[in-house]
Amino acid sequence: MTATTTSARSELSELGRSETALRTFLHGLPGVDQVGAEQRAAQLGTRSIKTTAKAQAIDLAIRMVDLTTLEGADTPGKVRALAAKAIRPDPADPSCPHVGAVCVYPAMVPYVAEVLRGSGVHLASVATAFPSGQVPLEIKLADTRAAVAAGADEIDMVINRGAFLAGRYKEVYDEIVATREAVGDAHLKVILETGELATYDNVRRASWLAMLGGGDFIKTSTGKVPVAATLPVSLVMLEAVRDFRAATGRQVGVKPAGGIKTTKDAIKYLVMVNETVGADWLDPDWFRFGASSLLNDLLMQRTKLTTGTYSGPDYFTLD
Repeated sequence: MTATTTSARSELSELGRSETALRTFLHGLPGVDQVGAEQRAAQLGTRSIKTTAKAQAIDLAIRMVDLTTLEGADTPGKVRALAAKAIRPDPADPSCPHVGAVCVYPAMVPYVAEVLRGSGVHLASVATAFPSGQVPLEIKLADTRAAVAAGADEIDMVINRGAFLAGRYKEVYDEIVATREAVGDAHLKVILETGELATYDNVRRASWLAMLGGGDFIKTSTGKVPVAATLPVSLVMLEAVRDFRAATGRQVGVKPAGGIKTTKDAIKYLVMVNETVGADWLDPDWFRFGASSLLNDLLMQRTKLTTGTYSGPDYFTLD
């Protein structure tokens, strides 16, 4: 790390001391060119890859999946089965890689932990009153600590969008910092719920706020609002993590979540990652997909490439 980067990191760490400093910094970030961002995302979305490169992309995408179930009807049996699938996505093909993580509600963490132990698959849990984030901080922190104590090594927290949109940036920052402390050695993914942030400028500001607060990942969405991950929003977030690393020397991951259902979708995101931030982020440690149905499409496309036969959607278990 250069002396300039060290100085910049030190200066940025002081921003959380006052609302005025945070507001001045966040509103001083360069504005996002909406037309430019959407055109760039659309252009990258037209790229195609074939044969060997496609097979490598599919395996990489499988390794990046956070296999997710976040339903009120989740049961211990359901999440155990999901965890088993995460370890061995295609029982007929032992060469198929495992996924990045299983993501569940805190109450389901102990059951998933039993199955995943020693597998190399991470255990993620949503916390901080997911998906609304509208409870007092002490409850959010208790929620977080309980998930970690039960075995989660990744926490997906939600920011208080009401506070953010009202301009109470320090309140949001302080909650991220407190959650960062509560997770201990676990990784913290900060969900921005970009579909509620209204503008790309707000997405950029929220991305920087999450990183300044100590987030290890920034995540687009809960999957519980109508507008989830989009390519232009993810482009803005990727540019933010690129610029943050240039300023501080610290690398932060990105997780688009919600609405990513097909192999074609996943490959568009991988192309965008490579073209925007480079190969350093083409790794499950730095890029994930929050998804449920995506894995089955990846498995169907993988089978087609390896056997020449396209399996129907009922060939693999439903998540």
